[in-house]
Order: sequence, then C-alpha cells, then structure tokens
Amino acid sequence: MPTALTIAAHHDDIEFLMAGTMILLKQRGWDLHYMDIADGCRGSTVTGREETARIRLNEARQAAESLGAVFHPPICPDMEIHYRTDLLQKVAAVVRQVQPSVILTHSPCDYMEDHENACRLAVGAAFAHGMPNLESDPPVGTYDDPVTVYHAQPVGNRQPTGELVVPHFYVNISDVIDQKQQALACHESQKVWLDQSQGMDSYLQTMRDGSAEVGRMSGQYSFAEGWRRREHWGFCGRDDDPLRDALADVIVPGKPRGEVEKG
Repeated sequence: MPTALTIAAHHDDIEFLMAGTMILLKQRGWDLHYMDIADGCRGSTVTGREETARIRLNEARQAAESLGAVFHPPICPDMEIHYRTDLLQKVAAVVRQVQPSVILTHSPCDYMEDHENACRLAVGAAFAHGMPNLESDPPVGTYDDPVTVYHAQPVGNRQPTGELVVPHFYVNISDVIDQKQQALACHESQKVWLDQSQGMDSYLQTMRDGSAEVGRMSGQYSFAEGWRRREHWGFCGRDDDPLRDALADVIVPGKPRGEVEKG
C-alpha cells in the first residue's frame, strides 16, 4: 500500500493547506500518516499553556481520525520549531517508522518561521531516510526506497514579501471540500484564537476562501490545493512524481518545475 506522511507545524495547518489531497489519496487506497511538530500550547488568549496543549492535542487526534490518518504526537512547543539536531532526529524517527513514498509539508518560504522550520525538518528527515550515521530518536532503522517531497502553497499563496507562488500542479478538491471543512472544524478552540490573532472572523470560511482562491488560480476548479515537487537529489528518482501520478484524474498543471518565480 503506498503511504503518504504529512508533516506540518501546528494543529490545523494540515487541514487548512493539505487535507483535501489527503482525502483523495485515502479514497485511492493510500495509507495516511499525520504529524504536527508543535504542541499548540501558545495558540490561545483564553487558556494557559498546559490546558491549551491538552485541548489542541485532542482536537488534532480527532482531525487525524476524521481523515483516516495515523496520528504522530508533537515534539516541541509553538514558536520553538528550529532546525536543531534533536528535533531532526525525532522527525527522522517518524519518517523511518512510516517509510512513506510521499511526504507532504509546508512551503519552504512562508509567512512565519514555524512553517518554514517545520518544512526544513521534514526535508532534512526525508533526506536522511537512508543515512545510518544520522541516528534517529528513538533509534529506528533506515530504509532505501525513494521518498518524494511535495510543498504545499504558502498561506495566502504568496511569499512573505508578496510575490505570488504558482504551484507545479493543482489538485481538484471540489468534491471533498466539505470533508476538509469537517476535519478543520475539529479544531474548535481555534475560532477565538484565529479571530483575535490573525483577523479570521470565521476560520472555516477562511479555509474555503483560500481553497477557492487556489481553484481560481487553476482556471478550472471551484476548490483546489496546489503542490510543488522538490528536486530529486538525495530523495528519489529524477522522474519520480508519485503524487501527480496517483491523482492524475483530478489534476491540471501549473508552472513547470524549474521556472523562476517572478514578482
């Protein structure tokens, strides 16, 4: 059974940016795994850190269950995701346990550093999947099968300095947008937090609006998610593109790989 591992920064990032693609893979028989690196402890203006982390952990478990994904627990607090050896070793352990053929993660360039650093950890762990002298924590044996890394769209589809990011391909999630919303709705505690911290009056509507924007970018779909495939060096074969292959019936191309972004 082909396997996809989704690695994001915070509880709800997967649901905002990647869950539609996960649902479509599940429908095609893929095995799904779900990991948020941070514990969500600072995502509240109402409850303290310990209670917030407990609430958000339960919400994330429910969301993973709704997506049919195996849940992997977080490894550090919010705003403390850094590219450090100890965190890399923990993410590497999950990658080696799961042995995914596909890893879905954040854009390398996004609006906040937790997202960017989660991406770096996911990429580093994928690169080290067959590297026995990079010890994981806990120790897990390496594997040699290829792993292909895909980057989701950044929040707002733009780099932090405003340049539009066009994906390599668009996935049509119009038929599963309601399921994607149901998964995001598991993160009920985020309604107040996202409203107060980022001006999202309705976080569920914000997700739909964001998916609709990517759909408009595609020129064909009502709702879409966009993906860019990372270069193959150290990860997979030159022509490997398993996500595009698996979802070929619900994809239209975007910007060809290697084309330079223009402001």
